[in-house]
Amino acid sequence: MTTKDELLAQLRRIRSHDVPWREGRTFAGVYDPGAAAADAAAAAYAEFSSENALYVNFYPSLLQLEAEVLARVKALLRAPDGACGNLTSGGTESILLACKAARDRAAAGRGVRDGEIVLARSAHPAFHKAAHLLGLRVVITEFDSGFRADPDAMAAAITPRTVMLVASAPCYSHGVVDPVADLARLARQHSLWLHVDGCVGALFMGFMREAGMPAPPFDFSIDGVSSISADLHKYGYAPKGAGSLVYRSRELRRHALYANAHTSGYALVNPTALSSRSGGPIAAAWATLQVLGDDGYRRIVQQTMAATAQLRAGIAAIDGLSVLGEPAMCMFALACRDASVFEIEDQMRERGWHLQSQFSAPGTPANLHFSINHNNVPHVAALLADLRASVEAARKVPVPDVQPLVRLVLDALREPGAFDIDWLLGAVGASSGRLPQRWALINTLLDALPDAAVDALLVEYANRLYA
Repeated sequence: MTTKDELLAQLRRIRSHDVPWREGRTFAGVYDPGAAAADAAAAAYAEFSSENALYVNFYPSLLQLEAEVLARVKALLRAPDGACGNLTSGGTESILLACKAARDRAAAGRGVRDGEIVLARSAHPAFHKAAHLLGLRVVITEFDSGFRADPDAMAAAITPRTVMLVASAPCYSHGVVDPVADLARLARQHSLWLHVDGCVGALFMGFMREAGMPAPPFDFSIDGVSSISADLHKYGYAPKGAGSLVYRSRELRRHALYANAHTSGYALVNPTALSSRSGGPIAAAWATLQVLGDDGYRRIVQQTMAATAQLRAGIAAIDGLSVLGEPAMCMFALACRDASVFEIEDQMRERGWHLQSQFSAPGTPANLHFSINHNNVPHVAALLADLRASVEAARKVPVPDVQPLVRLVLDALREPGAFDIDWLLGAVGASSGRLPQRWALINTLLDALPDAAVDALLVEYANRLYA
């Protein structure tokens, strides 16, 4: 029998090629609260990992822990008396539930079928996914010159079938907050559900306010906001698997619930999309809140925002670089005037840094995304030095001509189901079941293709990657 120590040694060997995110050199997808909070959260996670929140009659402890976590979330979101919510597995589930509730409320109250949700191009892809799963239609509007949702464009897109408007606080791509008050006014005028996607930043901005720092208005203090999603496993610094969704009232949440007593089994009632829910993430989120405390979160926010200001000032001093829009917190997008951001990303990776590239879209160039978390704080000066060197190196690398590949891909995709991308993977330095070492050529190709073609390619690639 394999011992615990042998198992852990094997897991560490398997993990040896992962990004070493604890070193503070990864600027996307990492939220590190420090060793003390992480250790406490891991212990709480393990303690409750086998408890199941489906059976709160068996485990009333989980009901209590969830309520205590949500009480703190609601305070940060300035929720009114009567507001309610649930913990979820993360932002995608929260958004799915909000869309489901808006759809069912419109069906019950207005008889709407084949509903539509109106959102800016900067809204998270999870809304598109939720619409796909729920039979809704997405209506995309363009954002303004500051990368914020345009209320006039959204107003023009409203039809009798509209069931939801979406605001981002902030949007992940650029870190800017949409004009929530204007969108809330629009929602009130048309009696529509307004969901504020605060998955990535709502808690952080709530702590910013508590620390005396300015933050754009985005929460339930704005009349017309129906629901807000806020992830504890992002800037709440809890382990993965802990999101939250808060509704202004129980009347609104009722449309998200699902119950079924039509089978020979037990009667089922779910406040979330999942039935079985491990108690681990719930307990871990609770533990993180306890260990960090209000003072700990405020200290993290203050230090992270100071590092963000230092990073942005350093970027402004590098010729050719600029930050897009007016980011509200510790997230932003960096564009380069005279070098490929995809090549800059590869150059930075070769120097030990891990950034996240984003494709161009109408109104925005291709760019590099930065999410600054607390373990990045000591490394800003070193990153800026390597960023300057990476930009200079990228300027010397010609942008690859991908047009021949673009034509081949588009020709192949004209016959659905007949496209084999193995030849393409080889051409761009990838292969089935393995990740490539450099991404600039791949990202340049994907950026040049129409969105629908990119979707098809990514499906084919994922179908091979998860072999």
